[in-house]
Amino acid sequence: MISATLYEDASGFSGCRISGHSDYAEKGADIVCAAVSSLSTTCVNALESVCGVIPVIEQNQDGLISFRLPDERSAAENERAQILMGALRQGLMDLAEGYPRDVQVKMKERRK
Repeated sequence: MISATLYEDASGFSGCRISGHSDYAEKGADIVCAAVSSLSTTCVNALESVCGVIPVIEQNQDGLISFRLPDERSAAENERAQILMGALRQGLMDLAEGYPRDVQVKMKERRK
């Protein structure tokens, strides 16, 4: 199962941690893993290219991608980043609804 945790703090979404594999299908044919990978990669890349926010990223070959927004960001950068993070949340929630045995989404408060 893919486990996605979205973190929130006083300024809104502050990061995300996604780990695991869906096992919906064989490696290379797993549409659920591909969808989650596409959502997370697009969000991370757009944070930098669209919002000007460079997230702190951790990832590995075992199905982990974790990123957090930097503490230092302007109000305008944060506003744009919140839109992207909201889109990531929506996409993950839609996948969890369509594939409840394969994707789980949680929200968690992150304190500084």
